[in-house]
Amino acid sequence: MRRIRYERIGGPEALFQEEVPVPEPGAGELLVRTEAIGVTLPVVRKVREAARPIPLGGELAGEVVSVGEGDGEFATGDRVTGLCFGHGYAEYALLRTAMASHVPAYATARDAVALVRSGAVALGALEAARPERGESVLVTAAASGVGHLALQLARRRGASRVVAAVGDPAKADFVRSLGADDVVTYGRETWGEPVDVVLDAVGGALLTPAVKALAPGGRLVAYSSGGGTIEAYDLLSGGRSAIGFQVAIVARTRPQRYTAWIEELWRLFGEGALRPAVHAEFALADAARAHAAIETRANRGKVVLVP
Repeated sequence: MRRIRYERIGGPEALFQEEVPVPEPGAGELLVRTEAIGVTLPVVRKVREAARPIPLGGELAGEVVSVGEGDGEFATGDRVTGLCFGHGYAEYALLRTAMASHVPAYATARDAVALVRSGAVALGALEAARPERGESVLVTAAASGVGHLALQLARRRGASRVVAAVGDPAKADFVRSLGADDVVTYGRETWGEPVDVVLDAVGGALLTPAVKALAPGGRLVAYSSGGGTIEAYDLLSGGRSAIGFQVAIVARTRPQRYTAWIEELWRLFGEGALRPAVHAEFALADAARAHAAIETRANRGKVVLVP
């Protein structure tokens, strides 16, 4: 089978394709013939920043072709999606059954990788902020795979005003089409009227203006892999708070909660109330181009690899 890997730390140019044997599923694993693979910023960053090369994982969707011992929930022929912690950029990949879920008949593999993992991050981050109906929400990286779903979910959860923060003004029409009331760009001195909740997917130097955008008592939820620090005084001066969120922790420690999020996402998608957008599809061999699209922040929605 074909697989994408890298052997040195670098940018998209470090990725290469190789031929390797199809893996065998172990206990609690599924072997999936991949039909769509989601490209995420955390994985893209690892190619540049990890201490050593690691497998390119992430969300994927496809058909189960073999089931490991000890599982009765899935069968050969099932359409599934899930988060792969091993080699996911491949024609065949192993999924842990604990991280897999069924894809409904009314959805495609492309829909699944655009919706499930990114939607769970968006929904989980929103819930971590404990928003009350009528509060205002600002989303950074609002045109990203996670951000464009967070905009829609914030509105569904009763936000009175939804603000999209983007790095490129050219993305304004896209985020407005998804329900953003206001659009701000990162370079502005202020981000307008303060908000009750900030969902931050960028981190780094952007944390300072993100905290300053909070109203007194406001909450910032950080779910970025970009690092960064927050000055304690910036929180204390307005009674603000900062909360860290990682969806993988919830999936491992509160699986019922994670499952409920997935069910809600599919329900909203089936009702037409949640619209996952795919920015572009790339062939597996063009994984470097897909990574470049993420690194340049050109995407509006999800970037997908198709084996």
